[in-house]
Amino acid sequence: MEPETFPEELADALVGVQRLIRRRLRPDMSGPPLRGAGVELLRLVVDRPGIGISDAARHLCLAGNSVSTLVNQLSRQGYLVREADPADRRAARLMPTPAAGARLNEWRERRADLVRRQVARLDAADREALRAALPALRELAVNVREEAEES
Repeated sequence: MEPETFPEELADALVGVQRLIRRRLRPDMSGPPLRGAGVELLRLVVDRPGIGISDAARHLCLAGNSVSTLVNQLSRQGYLVREADPADRRAARLMPTPAAGARLNEWRERRADLVRRQVARLDAADREALRAALPALRELAVNVREEAEES
């Protein structure tokens, strides 16, 4: 039987770690500051060049107008380029710029270094507990995504 507070405590811990990582890395990053949703959109476009705005919105579980706003911001900052979709000239396809790839690489490297340092500060049992929890956390993410896509 799991305690009643476990789901809330888990959600708070996950959000707290993510927020602290972003806050810790943001001041040292080169270029203009990016919010979490902007970073997520950049990751998606780098991973899936040519994705459309509506597909990006669905994937990120955001409203289309929110993604359009992010695209405008990231385009002005030099991270994204809109190209006309050859199949439908009215639709835009999103392409990353070299600056986007460089920015994400810098973010990933700094994030990995920060997490590596902090995990090393934990005792061996806690490090192993985190390692053992990864498959369950990944499955939790899949379940949350699937539920969001169903609604």
